[in-house]
Amino acid sequence: MVTLAVRVLRAAVLPLALIGLTALAGVVLGRVYAGNLLTWLVIGAAGGSVLVSVAARRLPSWLVAPVSVAAMAGWTLWSLRLAATRAELPGGLLEVSADAARNGIPRLLTAMIPVEPTPDTVLVPVVAAWLAGLTGAEVALRTGRVLLGYLPAAGLYAAALYVVGPNAEPAVGSTVVFVAVAALGLATPTRTAAGGGDPSAELTPGVRAAVRLRLATSAALGVALVVGLVALLGPVVAEQVDGRPVDPRRYVEPPQVQTLDENPLIRISGWALHPEQKLLDVSTERPEAPPAGPPPEADPAADTARSVRIRLAVLSDYDGVTWRVGATYRNAGRILPAAAVARDSTVRTVRQQISVAELSGRLLPAVATPREVSGARVAYDPASGTLIRPEGLTPGLRYAVTSAEERPDQNLLASANVPAGDEVARVLRVPDGVPDPMRRLATQLAEENGAPFARASAIEQFLAEHYRVVADAPSGHAYPNLGFFLFGPRNGGGQEGTSEQFAAAFAVLGRLSGLPTRVVVGFRTSGQGPVLAGDAYAWPEVLFDGLGWVSFDPLPRPDNEPRPVEEDFRPTPEDPPPSEAPAPTAEPSASPEPAAAADAPPGNDGVSMPVLVAGGSGGLLLVVVGALLLTLLAMRRSLTRSRLVRGDPGQRIAGAWREVTDALRLAGRPVGDDLAATEVAGHARQTLADARLARSGGDAVGDPGAVAPTGDTAAADPSGPAVDELAALLNRVGFAPDAATPDQAARAAEVATAYVTTLRSTRPWWRRLLWSVHPTPLRRARRSPR
Repeated sequence: MVTLAVRVLRAAVLPLALIGLTALAGVVLGRVYAGNLLTWLVIGAAGGSVLVSVAARRLPSWLVAPVSVAAMAGWTLWSLRLAATRAELPGGLLEVSADAARNGIPRLLTAMIPVEPTPDTVLVPVVAAWLAGLTGAEVALRTGRVLLGYLPAAGLYAAALYVVGPNAEPAVGSTVVFVAVAALGLATPTRTAAGGGDPSAELTPGVRAAVRLRLATSAALGVALVVGLVALLGPVVAEQVDGRPVDPRRYVEPPQVQTLDENPLIRISGWALHPEQKLLDVSTERPEAPPAGPPPEADPAADTARSVRIRLAVLSDYDGVTWRVGATYRNAGRILPAAAVARDSTVRTVRQQISVAELSGRLLPAVATPREVSGARVAYDPASGTLIRPEGLTPGLRYAVTSAEERPDQNLLASANVPAGDEVARVLRVPDGVPDPMRRLATQLAEENGAPFARASAIEQFLAEHYRVVADAPSGHAYPNLGFFLFGPRNGGGQEGTSEQFAAAFAVLGRLSGLPTRVVVGFRTSGQGPVLAGDAYAWPEVLFDGLGWVSFDPLPRPDNEPRPVEEDFRPTPEDPPPSEAPAPTAEPSASPEPAAAADAPPGNDGVSMPVLVAGGSGGLLLVVVGALLLTLLAMRRSLTRSRLVRGDPGQRIAGAWREVTDALRLAGRPVGDDLAATEVAGHARQTLADARLARSGGDAVGDPGAVAPTGDTAAADPSGPAVDELAALLNRVGFAPDAATPDQAARAAEVATAYVTTLRSTRPWWRRLLWSVHPTPLRRARRSPR
């Protein structure tokens, strides 16, 4: 009983080692995933693949792969269903699986860290783990090549490390465990299916001792070689330990906004002309009660406090012609990464149910700053806190957003500074070509107000007191448009515009005053009911140290009559240069339409998505095909070795004969089971003669090996007597099994090897390549020749 338990334990060590090595790849990759669902799914795939191979060891080798792939399909579908349920993704299992199959690789490499386990981010790791476990188990358990069987798991582990890259701490602990598990599997004796036991069990004690001495010597030489390689390569590897690994994400282009969304600021004027167009339906929940006070129409400040700002886009880049979205969106899950909250800020949770009506594009509206999104697959930019839906908005789309609305402490703004340096250079950049009046206005406002918040408030107040909001103002926020808006004659259309010009003018004047600014496009509503096109507007934001981005509202208050700009700003430069033009007196030409505005989207320096998907799918297919070919090659060589080397002399002679008959079948000249051994030998001579003649093109002159396909000349073939000798040995074994000697068995192996090699050399090059991996001999391995 104890012996049986020891055998069972020994037999279980290698399968458990293979499961552990494959599962460790899931542990490493799971470090960049949210939660531990991905890790458990990979562990399940590793265990399932190896256990299926263990349970099917007595089945023919060609049948194991279909059985394991069927089990893989079941586990994968269950994993996708579980991930979709956890992520609350809409759609049936078939739709979710098809989408994951199409987009699994690109979304895995563009997903935001931590990656949420969704169907498209778990599909590739689960399938790769199963295939690695299947390949490793078949090679290690069926053929006894343990070290070769470790290669798939090692490759999967290396791939997981590469995908994680610099996005997690070094995987030192898991790597040590990987090495320890691999060493345990190598140190435990195993028994292969083909051998049936210890090959040296039937040898005499002297021969067995010599074999074991040779094996020990080989092992010692192998250890010495490994130690030498470690001594040579150790310093080189040690130098790379502190190096930062490459992030594969930089080679993949994340989702991008459409041309329509590159500059949604130009859509303000179009929406203002059709204010009744329904864009969204919104339902908002706030845990706090609305502030008490007079009704909104009597108190504009109360109206602002009660209103809900739904943010659509944040524009940080300005080139003097147009503002653009400068966000980098990464595929995200339902839970979004939390941003650091500014000191002394008040944060309140806002929950919204939003239904899309006629809003187009990819930008997904939400209250700043979203923390959780359900009902739609999104990509997220942490820097701006904005969302896109990569598939685009469609009427009827309904999603829920939970946001953390942050309000800075107003008492700290007066003394707050603004950051400077390379980190904020993007939101401080002022392109060349600023009109001189605009620069002088910014200088005047900055000289009168020293503190950053005072400068921002002065710009806000100046715009609110001197300009008028009109719905039919032409779109445009290039320097000429802003110059006309700020200094154009009142009776000629100047000094009036939409929120587009107010926000853009504030942002440019702020940057000229040393304030880091950006423009936000969104909607201001009551938070309940429909959101109309007339609710769209733009507002500027200023970045303060320790307080984050603070919004300003430069729009004039209702019923306030604006004062002429000339009352507070009279640009009177001394001795203006001749080339300086006076303030514009006529309305500039209209800005380009949205379809032609702002120029083309940024160039794509990464790999295009179709090429990536095709390359990833092709690469996975090549890995599977290569693993299958290597498995067949290893199994064929193991079969030949077991026939010619293992067993008693009689079994080895019979195995040599099976090698010859299998070669005839691979050459397309199989023999029937009703033929005697001598008849098969004659057929073998004839086959070799025909093959040589066909290869020489029918010209036997000068080729002593090429003979005519007749009985007499076939007998003259140099390989003929050898095959006849093998047939005679087979007949002797059939009548007297115990009479065969080891020398005769060695001779039979020599004859069979020479014949197979010679016949294979006569085949075309592509048939020679397929010869060693053809599965026919494996299927016929259990059949005994006559």
